[in-house]
Amino acid sequence: MRRGPMIAVVVAAGLVAACTSPDGGGTANTGQSIVIGAGSEPENLNPILGYGPDGASKIFDGLVARDAQLALVPALAEQVPTASADGLTWTAKLKDGVTFSDGSALSAHDVVFTYKSVLDQKVNSTIASRFDALADVTAPDDRTVEFRLSHPYAPFAQQLTLGIVPRAKLEGADINSAPFNTAPVGTGPYTVAEWRKGDRMVLKANEDHWGGAPAIKTVTVVFVPDDNARATRMAAGEFDGTVLPPKLARTYTGKPGYQVVRNPSADYRGLGLPSESPFTSDARVRRAINLAIDRRAMIDAVLAGAGTPAATPISPHLADWHDTGATFPRDVAEAERLLDEAGWHRGADGKRAKNGQPARLPVLYPAPDVLRKELALAAASDIAKLGVEAPVEATTFEIMLQRQKDAAAVWGGGDPYDPDTAAYTLLHSKYAGQDGYVNMTLYRNPAVDAALDTARRSLDPVARKQAYTDFQRAYVADPGWAFLVFLDHTYVLRDKWDGRQTQVEPHDHGLIHAAWWNLEKWTPKS
Repeated sequence: MRRGPMIAVVVAAGLVAACTSPDGGGTANTGQSIVIGAGSEPENLNPILGYGPDGASKIFDGLVARDAQLALVPALAEQVPTASADGLTWTAKLKDGVTFSDGSALSAHDVVFTYKSVLDQKVNSTIASRFDALADVTAPDDRTVEFRLSHPYAPFAQQLTLGIVPRAKLEGADINSAPFNTAPVGTGPYTVAEWRKGDRMVLKANEDHWGGAPAIKTVTVVFVPDDNARATRMAAGEFDGTVLPPKLARTYTGKPGYQVVRNPSADYRGLGLPSESPFTSDARVRRAINLAIDRRAMIDAVLAGAGTPAATPISPHLADWHDTGATFPRDVAEAERLLDEAGWHRGADGKRAKNGQPARLPVLYPAPDVLRKELALAAASDIAKLGVEAPVEATTFEIMLQRQKDAAAVWGGGDPYDPDTAAYTLLHSKYAGQDGYVNMTLYRNPAVDAALDTARRSLDPVARKQAYTDFQRAYVADPGWAFLVFLDHTYVLRDKWDGRQTQVEPHDHGLIHAAWWNLEKWTPKS
């Protein structure tokens, strides 16, 4: 009896919200402003510390960028840099006349400062491991940058999307805590007008951008980590666009004035299996779990069809490198046999144990993430059918890291740029036990290490291809995860702009990569 008044209040609020943006400005305008509901908020806005390393950052530009087909194109550099014959030297020539948003001129010395700061051990850069091969970077003159590598690294040009910062703003400062990190100066198409942490960020068009001034003059990004909350606020008219789980997004299908956008991605969701727990330390157990999980059912029921099965972190969108034979076809009988072989036998109650120790694998997921919750429940259900206790627990990323030796956790990651960045830090044994989001399962496999090392150092595409085939086959024989699915990212957008292009997306799709990756090129519909 009380639902009628509540509905009336919600509808009234929606009518008001549909006419106003969260910051009080009108969204019913000429399309020169946009309000985006983002599912994540950056920790900082400094490329040195790890903000937007793959480009599309809106505030910064790299030496190169990516087009809609993910091909590298010149940005701050006149041409896409190439390697010397021995693969050890890469040279970039800067465009002439580029300025930062404060009017200061871009110089090769800014590029040198940016990359050297990433490598500085006093700087807490989350992307330093990407530049393991970089021995030195120098500026022979104001427009020339030379990168010298300690060993050949074939995909190095992919790392040159990193945004460039002005040396004058950070030289001599503690980069880890500098005011620049929240109020940056860049060469990008937008500048930061305001950032209220935990709430929103407002970007203004850089009218002097070297690539031309954006037609959308104001971008308001509202940070709402809870999927259901974003869906509610989108329905109330607060946002012009947002990312939503597929089942929530499809409610807008056919709704006048809206587009449901479904973009392919290399973004996996996977169950990290602890390599040092009593139960999953045995490769046969980890393989059994992979064989027991019904990935197709997850895609149909949880993703509403918006995804593809995963077996390794190498996405099918990395078509030149993906091994179609490296899979885990569902085979519950073989999973049962492997568990028996590993000594985990069913008792009279149907539960498995070994030497009196019960088979137990807690499954953790980050609490605000509806999609990961549903995947965790589905994976745990399949694991439980094997006679394994698999309680599902909502928690935080910090707790997931702390429990990396005793619990499985639903992680996400992946990119469509190169298999090295998709797999190396995730699975190479030298990252086991390091802090942060590298090798979270403490996985160690000499054959995997050897293949990954060969692939990143080889300049021969044929040899790289073979090395990644060897890697994937060694991995599926001894998995460290149960990779579940590669997602299609789904969005709801008001149908008010032209110029949007589809791009295969990485894991990171908040403000930077997403349906609005090229927002600076959008124009209002007439």
